[in-house]
Amino acid sequence: MKKIFALFMAVVLVGITMTACSTNTKSSTSSTTSEVTGSLTAAGSSALAPLVQVAADNFQQLNPKASVNVSAGGSGTGLTQVANKSIDIGNSDVTAESKLTADQAATLKDHQICAIGVAAVVNSDVTVTNLSKQQLSDIFTGKITNWNQVGGADEAITLISRPESSGTRALFKQYALDNAIESSNTALSSDDSGTLETNIASTKGSIGYLAFSYLVGKYDVKKMSIDGVAPTLENVYNGSYPVWGTEHMYTNGEATGVTKAFLDYMGTDTFQTQMENLGYNVISKMTTAAGKH
Repeated sequence: MKKIFALFMAVVLVGITMTACSTNTKSSTSSTTSEVTGSLTAAGSSALAPLVQVAADNFQQLNPKASVNVSAGGSGTGLTQVANKSIDIGNSDVTAESKLTADQAATLKDHQICAIGVAAVVNSDVTVTNLSKQQLSDIFTGKITNWNQVGGADEAITLISRPESSGTRALFKQYALDNAIESSNTALSSDDSGTLETNIASTKGSIGYLAFSYLVGKYDVKKMSIDGVAPTLENVYNGSYPVWGTEHMYTNGEATGVTKAFLDYMGTDTFQTQMENLGYNVISKMTTAAGKH
């Protein structure tokens, strides 16, 4: 009887060992992920470009056989190009429906990545630090032309404007100017935020507007409060600062391959933690008081 029991236990132990080996083999196989390869191009919003570039650099380090090309050009350009399938991702500060025909917009898939604030920005010689929304609107529509009309020095106001294709312009028009028609200064107009920031910094008495992402670590221009509320990430989160919008990354149809892998990476907790340091608001942290933009 003892011999039979011993033989039985030996068979059981062998079975357990084989099962364990089989389980380990399956676990090893399932943990192996396929290598990401291929290339993609993302273009459009200059406000979103710095974030996408950082994501691209990180993603390519993790996936050496993948290539991500990032450029700006404006939201309108990005949306048109992704609708025409000449790029893989169209970055935009505004919805596709606001820039494209209904048929074009219907083919696109919206990936909402983050939120971005936009600040009125002035040359460092301007002494005014706060404007009401009405004063801001009057400046950008040409009704107020001198800083002494809003409590500043006797100095002409120079507008630094953006083209109508600009998504940042659309956000600023809607939420800062209450849809008033902005005057344009074609001599100093640019949808390249880096160029625009340089123009403001080098032109005395000037005013323009920039996404928060272009103001991180910048001290050669000054941010303007609106109705006493400073343009900060926290004030966007709590709903007290009104000039912000959702950032969109559009694909033509569902994302696949390297494009899907890249968008998935941008949605990871690891990357989301970097957003605020780069001047962007994390969508999941937006309060109900902020509403939807």
